[in-house]
Amino acid sequence: MMAVPGSGLAKGLAVTLRTMTRKNVTAQYPDVQPELPPRSRGVIALFEENCTVCMLCARECPDWCIYIDSHKETVPAAAPGGRERSRNVLDRFAIDFSLCMYCGICIEVCPFDALFWSPEFEYAETDILELTHERDKLREWMWTVPEPPALDPAAEEPKEIAAARKTAEKLQAQRAKEAQAALQAAEAQQATEPRRTAETRQATEDQRAHKDRTDRNRSQQEQKDRTDQQEQKEEEGEA
Repeated sequence: MMAVPGSGLAKGLAVTLRTMTRKNVTAQYPDVQPELPPRSRGVIALFEENCTVCMLCARECPDWCIYIDSHKETVPAAAPGGRERSRNVLDRFAIDFSLCMYCGICIEVCPFDALFWSPEFEYAETDILELTHERDKLREWMWTVPEPPALDPAAEEPKEIAAARKTAEKLQAQRAKEAQAALQAAEAQQATEPRRTAETRQATEDQRAHKDRTDRNRSQQEQKDRTDQQEQKEEEGEA
């Protein structure tokens, strides 16, 4: 389809007219902070507890602006007879923001979520050496990292959350089953207790009656024996 002659000029004039009729807005910076997008790349923050000194961020950095120093420590065995193990201890983590081109590769490749983007951008310095942020300063930037955005309602549930939810549901079902079993046992005990009490009372009465009969028979037998002995004595006296 051939373009209509002069259509480009008309589009350009339309853009000009829209711009001319639009009201100008002056950003009152620095008195009023700008509203930055949620994923703005301002400065990189370090969450030191998650860093395992794997050196992956430093190796993948295109500008080689990440400096990491560490040493190894021997950790004693957790149980008697176990083996000692060694671990890396972070000594230095620094980023030279005078070399950084804010590509975000270091944040993407970190397997343990130790690096985060912060929207803070007001860290200009008069000395270029001050643009090298050591780990203490990088840790302070963590306080400016915003919370992650809410998940899309139509998105799939993360595997970690799904596994934790299934485990919680399984434990809840097991506890409910145990509680139901305990309730049934208590109800059965309450139902059998009157019958057991009646049986115990009947057995006690039977034992008492048997004892009474035994005592009565013994008394009768003793009385009969005394009567026989007395009669025998009388017969011997007459003889």
